[in-house]
Amino acid sequence: MTVLVLNGPNLNLLGTREPEHYGSHTLADIDARLLALGKELGVAVESFQSNAEHELVGRVQQAPAAGVKFIIINPAAFTHTSVALRDALAAVQIPFIEVHLSNVIAGLGPIGYELAMRAAAVRLKASI
Repeated sequence: MTVLVLNGPNLNLLGTREPEHYGSHTLADIDARLLALGKELGVAVESFQSNAEHELVGRVQQAPAAGVKFIIINPAAFTHTSVALRDALAAVQIPFIEVHLSNVIAGLGPIGYELAMRAAAVRLKASI
């Protein structure tokens, strides 16, 4: 069972980009924690970050053929503007959770990714 973690624009700058707002954790820190948590939960984790909308859309479209069973996505700046990304997520019919570091509704910081991973694992195991 593979969970794909997608990160949108500027998340590669975590840790240095407005740390008072986004915290001091880097994307590499978050990815490492998710890999460890995935191992603990019995799911494979694949992470991908891009500043380009078309690359994120392409990765979503490739997900079914790659055996991805769940997507965790932080669309970052594309949250407000990307109809294409939302359409791709709907088209592939893979369940997904959208996470945010800051408060869009209730951004939970880096732990939001971990909670999403736990929820994905529960859902995947229930569907077996």
